[in-house]
Amino acid sequence: MPTPPLIFVLNGPNLNLLGTREPAIYGSATLDDIAASLSARAEALGLALDIRQSNHEGHLIDWLHEAREQGAKAVIINPGGYTHTSVALRDAVAAIAVPVIEVHLSNPQARESFRRRSLITGVATGSISGFGAHSYMLALDAAARL
Repeated sequence: MPTPPLIFVLNGPNLNLLGTREPAIYGSATLDDIAASLSARAEALGLALDIRQSNHEGHLIDWLHEAREQGAKAVIINPGGYTHTSVALRDAVAAIAVPVIEVHLSNPQARESFRRRSLITGVATGSISGFGAHSYMLALDAAARL
């Protein structure tokens, strides 16, 4: 039986606090809830997932490089606050030649002005935001079609 295509799902800083961190903005779903839903959908789509979270920028960069080395079909990334600040993360996305879909639970364009600028969007294949935990499902469906 062939190995299913691999999708990396990378989550940045503070996303380990989902479900309790500002639920009015980010919703009540935990990262484990999102991972379980994604895993079930991935199985139905015939995809394998590698889901990770780190509060450390370097881990996210290393994992992007790993996605390239492993021949991942795509990367879904919620860079959290690094979206607006990390040139290094932007450069890693640009360097890996793997389709990257940027995901946000909230709509950054409807929030504080400093959140309206993403360093990632310009080098990502696409961006999905504002649909809460469902943003990840939309990104997975998009990744499956790449």
